[in-house]
Amino acid sequence: MTERDGITIGTLETPCHIFEGDGTRPIHEDNVTIIYEPGLRRVSLPMEVQRWRQDIEAEQKRRQAAGERFAWNNPRFAVESVLVSRTDEEEAPQVRISLCDADYYDFLATSINLDEPLRRGEPATLRSQYLKDSDPVGAPSFLSCSFGVNVAVETGRDGKMVFARRSVTVEGHNKERWNSSVNEGLAAIHDVPKDGRPISLASVAHRALREELAVQDEDAVELELLAFALDLRNHQWAAFYRAVLPDLSSEDLVSRRSKGVEDKWEHDQFRFVPADPDSVLDFILEKDKVWTPCGPALFYLALVRAAVLARGGNPSGRLDVEAAERRAVERLRGSAQM
Repeated sequence: MTERDGITIGTLETPCHIFEGDGTRPIHEDNVTIIYEPGLRRVSLPMEVQRWRQDIEAEQKRRQAAGERFAWNNPRFAVESVLVSRTDEEEAPQVRISLCDADYYDFLATSINLDEPLRRGEPATLRSQYLKDSDPVGAPSFLSCSFGVNVAVETGRDGKMVFARRSVTVEGHNKERWNSSVNEGLAAIHDVPKDGRPISLASVAHRALREELAVQDEDAVELELLAFALDLRNHQWAAFYRAVLPDLSSEDLVSRRSKGVEDKWEHDQFRFVPADPDSVLDFILEKDKVWTPCGPALFYLALVRAAVLARGGNPSGRLDVEAAERRAVERLRGSAQM
């Protein structure tokens, strides 16, 4: 297999490949294994990418010395492999993720240069050389120096879905695009337990909620892992979570952010939309709204999970979301004809 399908929601096509999970049932955290041995292996960059990384490091040091905004080079991970299997009895999904050491400059050197010529005057790029006509799931680890945890948040007290737009100050190609409610990339300094326990994606999701929405550890959070996905445009792996905040409202979140939150600079707009499928899909399909590749897919699966729960766990709840999707397309076409 050399191609991976993206996702189409109504009239919106976005290059996000759902690798595992469909929103009808959660992926249990006990069935997710993350293999990481600190300091044992480091990602290896091709010579051309090493030069890009050196240029990025020099530019960021120049910015720092000049008192300008600069990107801090925090320790991160490169994804060596993502493997999926099933448990013997229940056939529940099992996911095994292997990581090695990398850093933020490694990520920038690859993610922002996928379509840059590797050598002056020649057409070859990272995308054409390593991703075109090859299965992106098996791409070399240096192309995957990021693993993101993306969370779709619903407020329990007033039933709102939270949408966030990434600010112009973030690095990479997703600036000024609508995205998940909160998101964080795995970072060694934050997410490797000091007691030797394995990395927990759920803990990263809670960190994202705290740093971007001021949802504290003592707040009630109903958190479920829905899927693993691959951003085909930027070649970034992601875990998709749905989080319901039963005791908080949209006004509570606005109030908390106004009083200060750790990563307030990462987003410049928030929208709180009724969490029913029709309202959420209308928002996603609004004309001229620019999305990250994975944002719409995450919210769609969150709607599916809510619909399944509303039917008492019946997987056919996804049909309710499909019906709402058709209605959203009809409304969109009707408005275009007016």
